[in-house]
Amino acid sequence: MARVAVMGAGSWGTAVGKVLADAGSEVVMWARRDEVAQGINERHCNEKYLPEIVLPATVTASTDPAEVLAGSHEVVLAVPSQSLRGNLETWVGLLEPDAGVISLAKGIETGTLMRISEVVAEVTGLTEDRIAALSGPNLAREVAEGQPAATVIACTDADRAARLQDAFATPYFRPYTNSDVVGCEIGGSTKNVIALVCGIASGMGLGDNTMASLVTRGLAESTRLGVALGANQMTFAGLAGLGDMVATCTSPLSRNRTFGERLGRGETLEQAQEATNGQVAEGVKSCTSIRALSRQVGVEMPLTEAVHEICHEGGDAVEVAVRLMRRSTKPE
Repeated sequence: MARVAVMGAGSWGTAVGKVLADAGSEVVMWARRDEVAQGINERHCNEKYLPEIVLPATVTASTDPAEVLAGSHEVVLAVPSQSLRGNLETWVGLLEPDAGVISLAKGIETGTLMRISEVVAEVTGLTEDRIAALSGPNLAREVAEGQPAATVIACTDADRAARLQDAFATPYFRPYTNSDVVGCEIGGSTKNVIALVCGIASGMGLGDNTMASLVTRGLAESTRLGVALGANQMTFAGLAGLGDMVATCTSPLSRNRTFGERLGRGETLEQAQEATNGQVAEGVKSCTSIRALSRQVGVEMPLTEAVHEICHEGGDAVEVAVRLMRRSTKPE
């Protein structure tokens, strides 16, 4: 039985740990809080993030990263994108010499405008063939419940992607492989921003025509950015593109969607954060770095610009929506 380290015990990290254990791996999770690690070890449950989900006995946890990483030849990074670098810098000396890394994080790093795999490569010195990204329509609660879902494991090394595919495959979780790491990471990052837009529209009382239009045009601007950065356009028609966007933009389980709904009802960023147990949706942070990246490569992303204006420039959602609809008409 292979030993896999999952660095992060939030809802998605815990769900992925369960998938790996169900697929036959020994899983050791790193948790920041003693009570989370204790709950996993003693009650086989992460009550804080996935209450009522029973974890396999082959999932254990520790707050000591050295203990978690020792003997783990595959390392799953399950911390938020903007805190990944700082965490990884403290872990890099603990990695096994032949360890590979799988990133679950979805975002563009603020300041550097790097994709997550680029951050991993810079901090660890690993070559790109040892870095993979997992992305798809994967809401943590549904995956943890064993509801059927599919995902994409992207890696430039096809053999490694296939090995990871086997490690993640269960009767309810179906992984596909893809060599387009850039496309999978851009799709996973931008969908959080578009989900905020959809949530804002829902909070304003707008209906299905609006939602479908936002998802479609959001996918278009995500694709433009990805292609400009070297991604395969077809990736955005797949699980890591359209699939992930639909799930995140439409589900009440999506933090970005529900956070956006509060903004659309007139709440401030601070009020929305307070109502979500102090957690800020990933798209609120990443819209700034995605906007900067799009401007750097000369790609027009009006929906991303709109989210940044509402979240960080005090823009009124109704006024921003009216301005979007009044943009000059053009071919699709």
